[in-house]
Amino acid sequence: MKIRNSGGPTLLGGVAGPAPVKKVEATKPAREITGSSDVATVMGIPETELTPKVREAIAELMAEVHMLREELERTKKRVGFLEQLADQDTLAPVLNRRAFVRELTRMTAFAERYGATGSVIYFDVNGMKQVNDSLGHSAGDAALRHVAEVLMRSVRASDIVGRLGGDEFGVILAQSGGDAATSKAASLVEAIHNEPVEWNGHQIRLRVAYGVHVLLAGDEVDAALDAADRAMYAQKRESEADSDPAPKSEQLAGDKQ
Repeated sequence: MKIRNSGGPTLLGGVAGPAPVKKVEATKPAREITGSSDVATVMGIPETELTPKVREAIAELMAEVHMLREELERTKKRVGFLEQLADQDTLAPVLNRRAFVRELTRMTAFAERYGATGSVIYFDVNGMKQVNDSLGHSAGDAALRHVAEVLMRSVRASDIVGRLGGDEFGVILAQSGGDAATSKAASLVEAIHNEPVEWNGHQIRLRVAYGVHVLLAGDEVDAALDAADRAMYAQKRESEADSDPAPKSEQLAGDKQ
């Protein structure tokens, strides 16, 4: 499930919404009641009782019903737009934490009921404080949006991407076991690292740690996220222990090119 731009007016990172609701006036003439078929369809009134005043009243009623139906349709579209807006992160075009947790709850319930395989990946973007301190929070926001965009275009339509808070993101992979999820997580991290963010003449090359948890029947959502979070920190510590200290030019994420 991805949040995509479907065209039209946009708000908050690309969520498309309907045009503003406008009051519709009854500009068209009232429908004319012409024969027995109209009579039977509208109220079942015998044609002999359709005096001019009755015909006029029925026509006005039909016009009002038509207006109410159109208003109801506009209201439904507006509610759908607001529901989508409530699910979106305020910074990046992905789900917010509340909506992500809701979708993870659905996935765990599906796993319990049908034995379907699924996994959750927990991502943490390293060095964001350094980016914010050296280049400003606008650069940090651009970096986080970049991570979200790479994740969005690199997963399937059935997968779910969300921002869990700060510099942390989550991805729910449907029909993916541990090996497939780990392989996918590594490829996503590589894609983010290999596509630096360009910001006012600076090139920000991001590094991301990840952890994978396979969703099992009976998993509690908070426990599943916590397990993926612990796996992420374990992977980060292992990566830091295995790697030599980065040269100064690479440590400064915003080195000017």
